[in-house]
Amino acid sequence: MADAWRTAPCALPARMGASLTQDGVAFAVFSRNSDSVQLCLFDDDGEREIARQPLPCRSGDIHHGLLPGAKPGLRYGLRVEGPWQPERGHRFDATKLLVDPYATLIDRPFRWDLALAAPPSAGIDTAAFVPRCIITGSEPAWIRPGREPTPAFIYELGVKSLTMRHPGVPQPLRGTLAALTAEPVLAHLQRLRVSHVELMPVAAWMDERHLPPLGLSNAWGYNPVNFFALDPRLAPGGEADLRALCAAYAQAGIGVILDIVLNHTAESDEHGATICLRGLDNAVYYRHATDDPGKLINDTGCGHTLALDRAPVLRMATDALRHWRACGVAGFRFDLGTVMGRSDTGFSAEAPLFAALLQDPDLANALLIAEPWDIGPGGYRLGEFPSPFAEWNGRYRDDIRRFWRGDEGAAGALATRLSGSADLFAGRHRGPNASINFIAAHDGFTLADLVAYAAKHNEANGEDNRDGDNDSHSWNNGIEGVNDDAAVKAARDRDIRALLATLFLSRGIPMLTAGDEFGRTQFGNNNAYAQDNDRFWLDWAGADQELIAFVARLAALREEYPLIRGESFLTGQPSEGSERPDATWLRADGAPLTDADWRGLDVFGLLLTGPNDAVLIAFNRRHEPTIFAPPDALAGRAWRQVFCSSSAGEAARLPPRGVSLFAEIS
Repeated sequence: MADAWRTAPCALPARMGASLTQDGVAFAVFSRNSDSVQLCLFDDDGEREIARQPLPCRSGDIHHGLLPGAKPGLRYGLRVEGPWQPERGHRFDATKLLVDPYATLIDRPFRWDLALAAPPSAGIDTAAFVPRCIITGSEPAWIRPGREPTPAFIYELGVKSLTMRHPGVPQPLRGTLAALTAEPVLAHLQRLRVSHVELMPVAAWMDERHLPPLGLSNAWGYNPVNFFALDPRLAPGGEADLRALCAAYAQAGIGVILDIVLNHTAESDEHGATICLRGLDNAVYYRHATDDPGKLINDTGCGHTLALDRAPVLRMATDALRHWRACGVAGFRFDLGTVMGRSDTGFSAEAPLFAALLQDPDLANALLIAEPWDIGPGGYRLGEFPSPFAEWNGRYRDDIRRFWRGDEGAAGALATRLSGSADLFAGRHRGPNASINFIAAHDGFTLADLVAYAAKHNEANGEDNRDGDNDSHSWNNGIEGVNDDAAVKAARDRDIRALLATLFLSRGIPMLTAGDEFGRTQFGNNNAYAQDNDRFWLDWAGADQELIAFVARLAALREEYPLIRGESFLTGQPSEGSERPDATWLRADGAPLTDADWRGLDVFGLLLTGPNDAVLIAFNRRHEPTIFAPPDALAGRAWRQVFCSSSAGEAARLPPRGVSLFAEIS
């Protein structure tokens, strides 16, 4: 290989990582503080290292070289020589085989081993525990049509959880991206009128180091190693599998959103693995205390934080997003998104990564959704992300839960969330669609468990129930957990339907997690990240088919009555072409609510009007039916109940713990 380097030109490649050229493969690796970067080649099976040589050229902080004659299928890894000075943030160790952070294909899943965290003095070569990177042929880029359409209904899913027990998915495909293209899966999404699926992380990940000793494994994927390679367990065909999924879903009218983790990696804290970025340049890729360069900043709760305001890290992040866009994805949901805006001085909506995204002609047209919090100082930044970002609205989740739990004084907050959360998003001139509304997500109680457990039950995670959220605003309807009491089951069913109706009748973009449309349970576990087993995979055989039909009806209502999903905030003033206010809040007797009425309010209505139509959404959280008197309809029209979350009654009678929708009909 040394002879090959000597005969090759030393021009700096245009792209980072490994690039296939007409002359061979060009390698480019960032490492500012190292002495050299070594390329390690493996045989066709990836078992035996057959050559090792430093990249021969260095241009500033980029180590690079061209390997003439190299072809797709070549397997390789990296090793880096440099100082071992943890107190200065430097953790170079040439005994550690490293994965190229730009590799788009690896030959096996990552697996945790203590050797990955051994110091250089141990002299342990880690090649036996690290996947090999594989050179791939170039693929044609997906041609994007311009600005992605706004989602109408987002369906969050874990690939393995959704497909492992699905009877309509062929056994060999279960647990993979290909399983999502099975006709019964697509038919279910179309029945629900899903506009976009949001895939929980599909980039290659590794188990947290405490899980294998407990006999557990990561079920969610929020622990990536690099940001370009799909996990081989989900995509044995590599990025071709993702391209095929995106193409099939585009044909079905469904966009694919990827949940992206750009805040930390599986290398964890100073006691964690050296497998990629830590071995390449720990001091640059990760944020350290300004007064202690050996101390990692932990704004993520995962032991460290990516330094996304630094040019090489920012470039890696945006290059990764462009790579996924070229595979056909419509956009991204950013885990712990506050990290994206952090620098040494804190969070800013003008942060370098935001600026880079918004000036990029493709990425700025993608769907961009932030989880607007992390655990660092001032980490809760809901409503502060720049346009065109949408944000997971945790305030929506909590306020809707509090109202239906029966908390005193919760009606006013519910009204704000129903209206699109103008208090959070109007200040940056964003409309209601900046709010991703949800009541339950992958992290926390399922929708069914929310009304069946007053407290978390995470014993299966092996942490003595210490992990997970301690304040979920949940309730159990009188008995904790699963039981066969008919009255309790009926009460829980009413509450689930009322919560779902609230979600779909709110302004903003509704998001539902897979299985919540048919009553999935995690048995009170509100942090099931480590439950990759058939007890926690979706139970399609036990799915509540009536509840599925109920959700499909709610999604259809949003299409049938555009006033529900209006794209502007409510003002209480007449809308264009109408003499009536766009919104009026009503008491049960049909009179407008006063400020004093909101205290202790259990029953109220929201009247929405347009130039030629009107709808009335009525809420009753009491445990008994309630008379509700709609206001007078326009001449020649009458109110008709078009939906009721519980058993339908008379037009002016609200069932207990229910939501009704009335339309003004000619």
